[in-house]
Amino acid sequence: MPDSFEQTLQQYADIIIQVGLNLQPGQCLVIQAPVEAAPLVRLVAAKAYQAGSRLVDVIYDDDQLTLARYQFAPRDSFNEDRVWLGQMLEENGRAGNAYLRIKAEDPDLLKDQDPELVGQYRRAQLSNRKSFSHLISRNSINWCVVGVPVAGWAAKMFPNLPPAERETRLWQSIFEVCRLRQEDPLKAWERHIQDLAARRDYLNQKRYSALKYSAPGTDLTVGLPDGHLWRSGSIVSQGGIPFTPNLPTEEVFTLPHKDRVDGVVTATRPLSYASTLIEDFSLTFEAGRVVSFKAARGESILHNLIKTDEGSHRLGEVALLPHSSPISQSGLMFYNTLFDENAASHLAMGMAYQFTLQGGEEMSMEDFQIAGGNNSINHVDFMIGSAQMDIDGMCADGGLEPVMRQGEWAFDL
Repeated sequence: MPDSFEQTLQQYADIIIQVGLNLQPGQCLVIQAPVEAAPLVRLVAAKAYQAGSRLVDVIYDDDQLTLARYQFAPRDSFNEDRVWLGQMLEENGRAGNAYLRIKAEDPDLLKDQDPELVGQYRRAQLSNRKSFSHLISRNSINWCVVGVPVAGWAAKMFPNLPPAERETRLWQSIFEVCRLRQEDPLKAWERHIQDLAARRDYLNQKRYSALKYSAPGTDLTVGLPDGHLWRSGSIVSQGGIPFTPNLPTEEVFTLPHKDRVDGVVTATRPLSYASTLIEDFSLTFEAGRVVSFKAARGESILHNLIKTDEGSHRLGEVALLPHSSPISQSGLMFYNTLFDENAASHLAMGMAYQFTLQGGEEMSMEDFQIAGGNNSINHVDFMIGSAQMDIDGMCADGGLEPVMRQGEWAFDL
């Protein structure tokens, strides 16, 4: 195992290039990252060139510039986004280039800002990048999302530590859940991806028509469309490149039928959305559509999320993972969806990935929706799993089989 932070950071960059992106010789790479991530970006760029990349292009974001806009910009300007960015991402995706998103944000950055403006700008961002999102939905490129500490995020997670120690502690947590503390991280990732693939294959053989969820505050039935495909940690792009889109990852996932979700579901972890927190919330569905909701905190933000477009009223993903996942067992609340979604089984409001349906990548959006897939400019995961959750799979004859009991897999491989 590495002896120093610098060595571990080097290994993190290796895992990003080799496991996350599986960057190919001759590919260009686009990196979007917060300015605080510059040291990691430089390492990743160097390793990308060593792997044969022709060009690494970097786009930096700055939370403090975002906050300044909400504080001082004209109130009628929040339906505007960087048009060039959406165009640039789409052009690079169509050219077959790889994309890396390094995510980090203060989950309370915009807590005092007008939620209507937050929602308005979020819709502008999503609309501007809709074409690029559809490339990802069709599995057109190899892409990856990873995390890096920033001061506001670290302070939220570790408020009782001295300020000088918080980001170091968050780095340690990221390294741990990304398997960088193991003797051979690359081999550890190979084994983990194989284990997830075995769960994926089991569920694909079962061909359940629906999943039934039961837990405190949750009584939900999620229909699964004919031809649904369970996917896991590593997927293969249309260009034939195996890649791992999320680091860390613990899930197997597929799409629900957009019109066959009924009942109530209660979140088990806060949702960090648009630099604000939504806490203690629940959603009620009828015929696939949200008909009511409530939240102890951030209800107006939740409302704005749901009303983004018609597809944001419906589900686009169902993901299963055990309560004993490393992130859950760490006991940490990350306040960051990339990490928290890998602590608990979850659902996603909005866009369904077309690669989770047989033949979906070649379908028009109209045909995809007819088959049960959901279309939206949004895709927002929220966590519903716990040690008290049971999940059953519905067979073709209407019988039920246990899939999870008390938050753990109920079948052996």
